[in-house]
Amino acid sequence: MLPGAGYLTRPVHTRSAHASALSVSPAGARLSMLAAQTRGVTTSMNWFALFSSALPLIALYLYGLAASVLDAWRPSLSELMNARRIEWVYQASRRDTPLDGILSGNIMSSVSFFASTTALLILALFTVIGQLPQFAPAISTITFGTHYSETDLQLHNILMLVLFVSAFLAFTLALRQFNHFCILLGALDHRDPATPEHVEAIARINAIAAGRFNAGIRAYYFAIPMVAWFVSSWAAIAVTAATIFMLLHREYFSRARKVVADMPAQAPHKQGRSE
Repeated sequence: MLPGAGYLTRPVHTRSAHASALSVSPAGARLSMLAAQTRGVTTSMNWFALFSSALPLIALYLYGLAASVLDAWRPSLSELMNARRIEWVYQASRRDTPLDGILSGNIMSSVSFFASTTALLILALFTVIGQLPQFAPAISTITFGTHYSETDLQLHNILMLVLFVSAFLAFTLALRQFNHFCILLGALDHRDPATPEHVEAIARINAIAAGRFNAGIRAYYFAIPMVAWFVSSWAAIAVTAATIFMLLHREYFSRARKVVADMPAQAPHKQGRSE
């Protein structure tokens, strides 16, 4: 052996031992775990994922526009119920009982419940958006096919936030308009017959409030494909189509719609109250 040969081989042996120690150290284990958790999570944008993410929000807006056109061809269940609202106000103008106040209170309680629940969901989404790097590895475990990037997840959560904010605004506006309805209903003078114009105006306020409430509920329906998006972009598209089909069936072809359509009118609201 040449002199100094052992001395020359010691640094190589020391570096190898140091690398081995690093690989089993707690810091090295944490780095390996973090790399494993974030595998497949990138920062690039997937345009197809963005389209499928925005599709439920677009469908929600277009459905509202299409419904007003379809009502002229075939009145929806909501449109048929508007005629019953006129009958309700007409009957309420004839009776001096707490029944109508109880019915109005129950409606406002339902709207308040959905408004409060939506506010909690908005706060939860803000939490997810602020801590997305911690949630991204868990979300990637339920995704089939191409994994979403952090940009995709961030944009999707923002779109979900927009969806629920629109629902919250719809619920709070409905609550305000139902409050106006209660005031107008309570202002009726039961000693004098209500005019048809007065009855229809009060019923119209109720119908407008119900329309806002239905818009908020519809946002909840389209939140289902938003959740399906975390599984797959194609799942979001399929569930969006299924949601549209379900809403069309419930509003225009359901058994409840047929029952209401076949129900005869109960009050001659056009002639005012008879003494």
